[in-house]
Amino acid sequence: MKSIFYRYRTFIGIFVIFSAVTLYLFYGALKPIKTLPIYNPADVNPELVDSTVQYVSKYHTIADFSFINQNGDTITQKNYEGKIYVADFFFTTCGSICPKMSKNLVEVQKAILNNSKVMLLSHTVFPETDSVPVLKKYAIKYGVKDNKWNLVTGDKKEIYTMARKSYLAVKMGKPSELYDMVHTENFVLVDTKRRVRGFYDGTKEEEIQRLIKDINFLSNQDSDQ
Repeated sequence: MKSIFYRYRTFIGIFVIFSAVTLYLFYGALKPIKTLPIYNPADVNPELVDSTVQYVSKYHTIADFSFINQNGDTITQKNYEGKIYVADFFFTTCGSICPKMSKNLVEVQKAILNNSKVMLLSHTVFPETDSVPVLKKYAIKYGVKDNKWNLVTGDKKEIYTMARKSYLAVKMGKPSELYDMVHTENFVLVDTKRRVRGFYDGTKEEEIQRLIKDINFLSNQDSDQ
């Protein structure tokens, strides 16, 4: 028996290696490949989308914008060019879900701190009260890093338009009040091509962990291209 094994040792070795490689390739072929959907207005809750774009089923991207951040600087799409980012809508005097959302965004900020590809963008839905100094105070309170996270204010009509036509994430308020908005708990993940790739409940820890994983996935995917 020993002599037979010795005689055919090369063949057996090749067979074992071939079998291992085949099993590995077979497993790789069957293993589900992680993907993230690309969201269009027609894919989401119509309550969160302006009626003029609800029919759009493909090629949706975030529109150009111009707002003022917590430091009084003008922030446009150029600041986020080639970046993966998380967008949300809030207001500084919100006492319900906003504090929880802001604390959870702080956790996201920690996770992306050393990743130059990723940023955060928070829009106030009450620009009439959330001035630059108010946003700065809020930023200091939550430890916002200026190079990673912009809290922005600006023209209410523009914010409303971005919320409902681009980010697909904010409900319409009172019909009697023009550009009235009811912000939601949604965090919106945007890729480097300005496409919406995910929605996350900003009040839930498990959703924040899912968001961080998806950010890392997009970040690694982008580096492979």
